[in-house]
Amino acid sequence: MNTETVDVAVIGAGPYGLSVAAYAISAGLDAQVFGQPMNAWDKHMPTGMLLKSEPFASHLADPAGDFTLAAYCRSHGFPYAYARPTPVERFVDYGKWFCEQAVQDRVTPINVVDVAKHDETFTVTLETGRQVHARAVVLAVGFVPFARIPAALAALPSSLLAHSCQLNDLSCYAGEKVAVIGAGQSAIETACLLQEAGAYPHLVARAAALKWNETPVEERSAMARLLAPRSGLGTGWRSWTWSERPALVRHLPGRLRRRIVRTTLGPAGSWWLRDRFTSVPTSLGARLRRAAPGGEGVDLRLQDASGGFFHLHADRVIAATGYVVDVRRFSVLEPGLRGEVAHQHQMPVLSRTFESSVPGLFVVGLAAAPTFGPVMRFVHGSRFAAATIAPALVARVSGRRRSAPVTVEPSCR
Repeated sequence: MNTETVDVAVIGAGPYGLSVAAYAISAGLDAQVFGQPMNAWDKHMPTGMLLKSEPFASHLADPAGDFTLAAYCRSHGFPYAYARPTPVERFVDYGKWFCEQAVQDRVTPINVVDVAKHDETFTVTLETGRQVHARAVVLAVGFVPFARIPAALAALPSSLLAHSCQLNDLSCYAGEKVAVIGAGQSAIETACLLQEAGAYPHLVARAAALKWNETPVEERSAMARLLAPRSGLGTGWRSWTWSERPALVRHLPGRLRRRIVRTTLGPAGSWWLRDRFTSVPTSLGARLRRAAPGGEGVDLRLQDASGGFFHLHADRVIAATGYVVDVRRFSVLEPGLRGEVAHQHQMPVLSRTFESSVPGLFVVGLAAAPTFGPVMRFVHGSRFAAATIAPALVARVSGRRRSAPVTVEPSCR
């Protein structure tokens, strides 16, 4: 049986994978995307969730800019406006529409189970057993593989513990007392949605007080725009730099880059969640020291700011505790290939074109944040990633061909 050979295999069909594919196809490459389009957003986000990013910062990327969220909303009769959050269900449908328009039949909705390399060619094995050879591979595996579970919760069985990225239909929690661990958007919104689904959430956070994003102001004076320009990551020159000039971030010392990623847009709830959250019980300034099954639920041992201990019992626990990039979680890579990926603190080291230390293996999305900064945690970074990587893919596939650099215009408003 003949094995198909493609120029580029894109592993993952989320915003980054689809955007990279759109640029690669436009550059004349034979690119194939593997995975269910928008699966993580469709199956790993709770129903009823709203995107925290502004609509103008939630576009997937094609070279001509024809298939934006704004274009989708216009064609489908949906509202599109600043300070009007996008429902996750609409965003999922937008991503699938983008796929149909910009990627078309270049998607194979089957998961990849193994990627190996032999000489200059990669062998991509699908869960059906089918194999595809590729001259280059782009890992666009998203956020799900990097879910962080605190050590105090790690021993709990899956029947009692879920990470927030494992949630979809929250009606299964109706009538239950649920401890939600975390202080960020995911924790706060999950608690609100649980309460609205008939559950009894209790938020537990180390922070002494929850932080809230300010209500956005659409019309600002020229001076305000000059002093604090608006960008895909919010207002202010620092946010603008991380958002619109990620190539600069790569030149900063590694320790500083990691701190920027960790601290930029730290834990905070969106302005539109504040009123919905008022009736949710909380234990703030509380550190989780131990969690153990008990009484057909979970017993949590917590320590308050004064050093005293107290207990909280819940039927189940949800860890809204973020994500940690770790090359050891590139499970689709064959172990030997995974071991060849250079890293610092288990985070992949990438070139200016998103290429790893393995020639022809590129990494985009959250896993690229330690190199290019916090914008890679958000959909807004997909245009920079796709525009940067496309010429490198052309060069990789044919050393004789070089495509012109793609200009990325900053979205300063």
